[in-house]
Amino acid sequence: MKDFVHIPVMLKEAMTSLNVKPDGLYVDCTLGGAGHSQEILKKLTTGHLYAFDQDLEAINASLVRLSAISDRFTLIHANFSDLKACLVERGIREVDGILFDLGVSSYQFDTPERGFSYQFDHYLDMRMNQEQTLDAYQVVNTYPESALRRIFFEYGEENFAPQIARMIVKARAEKPIETTFQLVEIIKKALPAAVLRKPQHPAKKTFQALRIEVNQELAVLEKALEDALSLLKIGGVCVVITFHSLEDRIVKQLFKNKTTLSLPKGLPFVPAGYEVHFQLVHKKALTPTEEELALNRRSHSAKLRAIKRIS
Repeated sequence: MKDFVHIPVMLKEAMTSLNVKPDGLYVDCTLGGAGHSQEILKKLTTGHLYAFDQDLEAINASLVRLSAISDRFTLIHANFSDLKACLVERGIREVDGILFDLGVSSYQFDTPERGFSYQFDHYLDMRMNQEQTLDAYQVVNTYPESALRRIFFEYGEENFAPQIARMIVKARAEKPIETTFQLVEIIKKALPAAVLRKPQHPAKKTFQALRIEVNQELAVLEKALEDALSLLKIGGVCVVITFHSLEDRIVKQLFKNKTTLSLPKGLPFVPAGYEVHFQLVHKKALTPTEEELALNRRSHSAKLRAIKRIS
């Protein structure tokens, strides 16, 4: 197995937004290759870092990496949907900062046997947690056509979802679709020639949709964000880095709801129970600098949003 390496996206912006205090409690909900966690840990003296990942390979690799810096961390093998429960189990009910770096790590994309990428030919897997049962093979080969069509349209924003779903069902009736390249060829057959001539890979949206379905990424995100905000101390910050419009829409709407008064304008005072307890750290989402884009092409779709508890 090669090293679990992931280039942390928007590292400088994330650290500036978190404004890590040496004695603070911080949570990295998406440990990955520990890129962001390493920088948080370097700034802690008496504080502590709690880092989550559902990928055991990420946990094992990051244990070595972080141990070289400090022992002031705890790694938790769990989905961030269990964020609050796992922290409360450990006696933690308030923290100074929380980070979400959503999406798939470079390691997962670049490891053929993980089955995330349309660039390598391997078994259709796409599980972030390799202990779970559901994988992309099962979705592709057992979901009804209507479910596939919905997933491709909603999670991949694929305009040709009906054609792709129909072609998959037709192909799997002859033999199971087992590998990434088999699926890519089926997708290509479903698309018009004009689409195939575009620079974007024809399977990109479908693969994104399958990954989101397998890992239930959107289903757990809003709950995890709500839990994260409830854990913040006054002055605490939650930073979220997203990589596609579906994730960003959820984050943007939730942050807007948390920072906007839901009352008619012109009231002489804000009634008890209607106060706003959060404010945006940045008025608009931050995006990668030109320098970062030149160094890491996978950062091109990233957006960073941050929110702070003020009362």
